[in-house]
Amino acid sequence: MKKITLIIAAMLAMAPIHAATSDTAASDAAPNTPQQATAATSDDNGGNIELSHPFKNDEARTKHWTVEPSGVYVGMGVKHSWDAINNSVEAGMLNVLGLNYNSLHGQNLSLGVGIHHRSYSMKRPVMLVRDDHSDAVIMSTYPEHDVDKIKRRSSNLNMWSMQFPLMFRQRIKAKLEIGIAGILNWNAFARVDNHYEISKVEHDTRYKGLNQRKISFDLMGHLTWNGVGLYCRYSPGKFFKDGHGPEIKNTWMLGLVVGL
Repeated sequence: MKKITLIIAAMLAMAPIHAATSDTAASDAAPNTPQQATAATSDDNGGNIELSHPFKNDEARTKHWTVEPSGVYVGMGVKHSWDAINNSVEAGMLNVLGLNYNSLHGQNLSLGVGIHHRSYSMKRPVMLVRDDHSDAVIMSTYPEHDVDKIKRRSSNLNMWSMQFPLMFRQRIKAKLEIGIAGILNWNAFARVDNHYEISKVEHDTRYKGLNQRKISFDLMGHLTWNGVGLYCRYSPGKFFKDGHGPEIKNTWMLGLVVGL
């Protein structure tokens, strides 16, 4: 009886060893099991490493269609077709309201409506005025008899527009993105603003009702990181209708854009 008891005890003691040996053998025989595949994509701390496509969008961008504002920008002119221009600046928002389609693989297509303002500053001693006879904006000069007393001179040509950008954006890697847009502008309002000071007396004149072109087209490209980056905008069209002002066209702007 004691021998039978000893044999049973020995068999029970050998069972865990046999089970461990069988599991090890099974693991060695199946190197491509799901457990090992999961381990191959885990870091040293046991966390999973996501092997994502380089054009994959952020996890938060999980919807195909969204309506959202985007693209606040400010820039300055780097090239002008008219030598009398000293410098130019622009600011606006591409999409005050925009319809965006997200492919969820890094491609975005959007169509929206935004606002745009551009200002051209004239070189001294040029000042812009409106000729009521020809109904055109022409170049003039500041009062010559007090030219030595004139201070704080400025003459600016301003335009306010509604813009309708059609933009394609492509995610390159991580948060890096490029994009290009064609923009239709409705140039609603233009004005000349002149200011100068003579003998401590300030003089301000404004000319409205200019014959600017109501419709124009621009091209814009951008490079952004996490929604912030640089843009370039080209305006090939003329500012004024033919015969109603100086030929301002082929303007290049370069600046900073946020929220794309």
